[in-house]
Amino acid sequence: MNNKTTLAPIPFKTWVTWLGIAFLVIFAGQFILNDALPYFGMQESVFGRFWSMKWPLIGHISGGLIALVLGPFQFWPAFRNKYLHIHRKLGMAYISGILIAVISSIALSLTTGLAIHWTWSMALIGLATAWFGTTGMAFRFILLRRIQLHKEWMIRSYVVTFAFVFFRWLTSQAFYHELGTFTETGPTAIWLSWAVPLFITEIVLAWNKRGI
Repeated sequence: MNNKTTLAPIPFKTWVTWLGIAFLVIFAGQFILNDALPYFGMQESVFGRFWSMKWPLIGHISGGLIALVLGPFQFWPAFRNKYLHIHRKLGMAYISGILIAVISSIALSLTTGLAIHWTWSMALIGLATAWFGTTGMAFRFILLRRIQLHKEWMIRSYVVTFAFVFFRWLTSQAFYHELGTFTETGPTAIWLSWAVPLFITEIVLAWNKRGI
């Protein structure tokens, strides 16, 4: 009699989920270490032209980091199912972080952002609106106990949360600096950093629905 235990193969969807989480952790980790944490040293040389608005910028970065770090835990099925009460508390912390970041972002867009150019200011406001809107919809649907819709809007929210990570990556590429000045290219880069990923997300969400 064969007493060997046969291990069940890991589903493809699980592999994709873990690879996605690993990508998010590595990509976001580089952003946090290289672009976000240096601001907490509170050195004027790091802030540059943002020194006069350092506290709104710190608020924006802090709120964004909270959302960026907590996001993967919200999408981790095993963690969510086993620790539902913690999942809910982290969800409120996630929403609070985004609210702080959005308010700070609006303050920055109407001051230092407007000083750069009105198109840059509008790009920041557009990002803040998308961030607030997607997160607000996720919060609304969890209050209505519409779990599937809540999950979908949380995915959209986190995609928008990742906008500045993509923005920093995009603007650090060699080809970017050949396109023009920051005033000319910055606003477009901001729009691209959330609109394109969100568009791709919509396609994936629709594709995964029944009948597609």
